[in-house]
Amino acid sequence: MQELIVKARQLLESGEVSRVLGWKKGEFEYDPEPAFFETAESLDGFVYNGFCGANLSKYMIEAGKKEGKTLVFLKPCDSYSYNQLLREHRVDREKAYIIGVGCKGKLSGNKLPFEGILKVTGADYPDAQQTLTVQTLYGTETVAYQDAMLERCHVCKGKEHVVYDELLGESCDTVDADRFAEVERIEAMSPAEKFAFFQEELSKCIRCNACRNVCPACSCRKCVFDSTAFDSAQKANTTPFEEKMFHIIRAFHVAGRCTDCGECSRVCPQGIPLHLFNRKFIKDINALYGEYQAGSDLESKAPLTSFTTDDAEPGVGRG
Repeated sequence: MQELIVKARQLLESGEVSRVLGWKKGEFEYDPEPAFFETAESLDGFVYNGFCGANLSKYMIEAGKKEGKTLVFLKPCDSYSYNQLLREHRVDREKAYIIGVGCKGKLSGNKLPFEGILKVTGADYPDAQQTLTVQTLYGTETVAYQDAMLERCHVCKGKEHVVYDELLGESCDTVDADRFAEVERIEAMSPAEKFAFFQEELSKCIRCNACRNVCPACSCRKCVFDSTAFDSAQKANTTPFEEKMFHIIRAFHVAGRCTDCGECSRVCPQGIPLHLFNRKFIKDINALYGEYQAGSDLESKAPLTSFTTDDAEPGVGRG
């Protein structure tokens, strides 16, 4: 972590960048949050460890409206989101200095099955341990680093950055599961079972909009769900249909553009596995139009915004 602070301080003091976008300590040790640092002195509050799962790419939309360059730290998976925003002309590459940081898998505080947590050790970067030691009000506990990782890290897209100005730190492979296994499990259900599954999950939604607000693909200047023309802007779901409509419409809006960064599920206070909607679309797009990873480059044509004579026909498939 110190290497990142030293580099950020150098760039700030030289005037090459006007601010730094990174992470700072949150209310608890296991919940760092995104933060802008305007001065070299303020970097004393900078942190980077296993709990820094937040994808910083979307914050660059607003950062790009400010004077001067912004130094942003992007993990490998974050760089796909930034690249996708570049494709959509939502960020200005000339106003960003991107440092690609190493990642050894990010942790979820929700996967620490203990109450009264006081301190967590073993999550430091780059010296993360295979076992986390958790000090609680009731004693000391341990949990395997791998068992506390975010779901997305178990099916990581890869540890190579797709856009950067400079690289710092090393990454390691964390894949130990099939990316589409859970989607296939749901596909195998009967229609009634599928409906019951999603009804139970989506009934937890409190319409806090955290999933929409954090999603890099949800970057519209005016969201349809903020419209005053009808009642969608209200915070409460008034009918069972409405609680499903919000998430299904959002999934359709990001189809073909979602990089599968998993931020929607990470920030959901109700623990709804929202990424499954997006991952289902990704799986189907791959089957119907060929393998495609949103944000992997700036040149390839997105399958849902281009046409070929080999395109799939509804209910028929390819060819």
